[in-house]
Amino acid sequence: MDTSTNEVKVPKRILNTLLSSLSAGVVPRIGAPYIAIGRKEEIDSLLDNLDAVAEGGAFTRFLIGRYGSGKSFLIQLIRGYALERGFICADADLSPERRLTGGNGAGLATYKELMINMATKASPDGGALATVLSRHFTKLKTDIIAEGILPESTLFETEVKKRVYMTLSELEGDVGGFDFASVLGEYYAASMRDDGEKKSACLRWLRGEFSTKTEARAALGISVSSIIDDDNWYNYVKLLSALSVMLGYSGLILFIDECVNLYKIPNRISREANYEKLLAIFNDTLQGKAKSLGVIFGGTPQFLEDTRRGLFSYDALKSRLTDSRYSELGYQNLSSPVIRLRRLSDNELLALTKRLSKLYMQREGRDMPLVSDAQIESFIRTSTARAGADEMITPREIIRDFLTLLNILRDNPTATFEELVKTVVAKGDPPPPAGGGDGDAPAPKGKITLFDIDI
Repeated sequence: MDTSTNEVKVPKRILNTLLSSLSAGVVPRIGAPYIAIGRKEEIDSLLDNLDAVAEGGAFTRFLIGRYGSGKSFLIQLIRGYALERGFICADADLSPERRLTGGNGAGLATYKELMINMATKASPDGGALATVLSRHFTKLKTDIIAEGILPESTLFETEVKKRVYMTLSELEGDVGGFDFASVLGEYYAASMRDDGEKKSACLRWLRGEFSTKTEARAALGISVSSIIDDDNWYNYVKLLSALSVMLGYSGLILFIDECVNLYKIPNRISREANYEKLLAIFNDTLQGKAKSLGVIFGGTPQFLEDTRRGLFSYDALKSRLTDSRYSELGYQNLSSPVIRLRRLSDNELLALTKRLSKLYMQREGRDMPLVSDAQIESFIRTSTARAGADEMITPREIIRDFLTLLNILRDNPTATFEELVKTVVAKGDPPPPAGGGDGDAPAPKGKITLFDIDI
């Protein structure tokens, strides 16, 4: 989706959040499609994965790129597409306290974060678990009323229980499925009685908030043989993915970012335990054991390729994720589990900054932009001319520099574009001849021009 700001009036709230986030180097949670430039091939590949999940399949993909290369942005962009296509989405950033498994409930902490951030199209900001279940319960009652059975009838409650059981009985055969179905059944029964306390207890169990089975049984009023914990949380993710389809959604998509925190685990045994958990998720989704589930991991090249501490230090993962010999020929293989984010071309960076200029002008209510197209081209040429920029420059760096430049020009009427750029260049490396390539092709000479990019 390439949303042109010429035709679309971006809501002020989204504009403020978007530009404030970008100015601070933070990935915006809303408004990503308005600055979606490039990455078309990567987006198309991931959208194909979403289509497969909607048909009952599953996948695991790894988005690999340096800090600031656009991993988290692409994750938020795909998350938006998934919500529009009727998926339930859940995302979490790993940290020293949140892992895939580990002591002190580090794996459970990740599951809890996923549940907090569970979102649907109707609840895009998270916290959607209760909404999803309540909407399904309301739909059940509406369907029954439409068939002529009124709430005052003695048959009404019986029919509701029957349909709930039909929905949940399919889950009982999976690992943890009986307890999962029992708690959901109790949630619907509490909904019938309008018992808010019992509904809250059921949601707490589903979110993994009970520390002991005894505590869970006392709160739920039913006997459960397990609670969601550090070891079994992924089994309940699979149950949630199956339930999502039963409730009319397209499936469940997980986004797990900042996976470099697994690479940073100092203890080898703990690190390999996390890689083993990751391997189990990878195998489940690609072998057909999981259904209607997609998992996207985001990490740095170091996290993937380091043979001492990265995924490639774990032979079972290295054999699955390493590039084929044919990849060395220089062609991109977007069917591989690993998507390596290339450096955006100069033309794409130019299109991105022109898009930002228009958004900035719209937010400030200006009739004329602060910088001309020729000045934007000069800015990109200067930025990409620095030593090492062919390989190392990132969209985050370009965006922050450009928005800082606009802010200075807005707040300091006496400042000029030429003066600011000249001062910055003087403090840095002297630029080589105009142009600057994208690392894979000879640097274009002369004026930067746009080809097929709609800005």
